[in-house]
Amino acid sequence: MRFAQSRRAAALVLALSLAACGGKAQFTVGGTITGLFYDGLVLSNNGATISPKANDTSFAFPGSIGYGTAYNVTITTQPRHVTCGVVNGADTAGRFASINVVVNCSRNFYTISGTINGFTTGTLELTNGSTGGSIPLAGGATTFTLPTVLDGSPYSVTVLTQPAGFKCTVVNGNGIMGEAAVTNVVVNCAPLPTSSSDASNT
Repeated sequence: MRFAQSRRAAALVLALSLAACGGKAQFTVGGTITGLFYDGLVLSNNGATISPKANDTSFAFPGSIGYGTAYNVTITTQPRHVTCGVVNGADTAGRFASINVVVNCSRNFYTISGTINGFTTGTLELTNGSTGGSIPLAGGATTFTLPTVLDGSPYSVTVLTQPAGFKCTVVNGNGIMGEAAVTNVVVNCAPLPTSSSDASNT
C-alpha cells in the first residue's frame, strides 16, 4: 500500500512539474513478459499492435501517450503452444510514475483419451510411454483418459498390463500432442484362444 501511494505521489509530482513548465508528461506503454517460449504473440493497444518474439522478457509500444490518456493492452493473437494473459493492462497514464503491464504465459497441457472394445473382465493398465503416466482399468471399462501431456511433446499409448485371458492392442496410440486434446485412441481387446488340451477337458 505504501509503495503504491509513493508511485502515485511521484506521478503527481512529475505531472505538476511539467505543467508548471507548460508541458505534458509522456508515458511509454510497455511492461514485462514471462514464459513466452514461442513466437506468435500479438499485443494491441488502442489500435496499435506489436509482436514480441520468443523468449522476450519485456515489450513496449512505439511512441508515447500523454498524461491522462487511457490505454488498454490486450492479446490479439495467442502464441503457439502457450496461453498468455494480461495483468494491469488497462488504466490511465499518470496514475503511476510509469506504465508496467504484465503478460504471463504458460505452456498448454492436454489429455489423451479414447475408447476400449471387448474388455469384459480382469485389469487392464494403459500407459503413455513418453511421460510414464499410467491408468489401471477394471473389466467392463469402455473409455479411458490418461494424464495430461505438454503441447508439442510426443506421446505413445501402450498396454502396460494385459488383462488375464485377453490380448489388447492399441490403435492411433502414437503422435505429437497438438493444440487440442487427443480423443481418437482405440484399444481393442479379444479373448485369448483356449488350448486344445483345455477344450478336451471341458
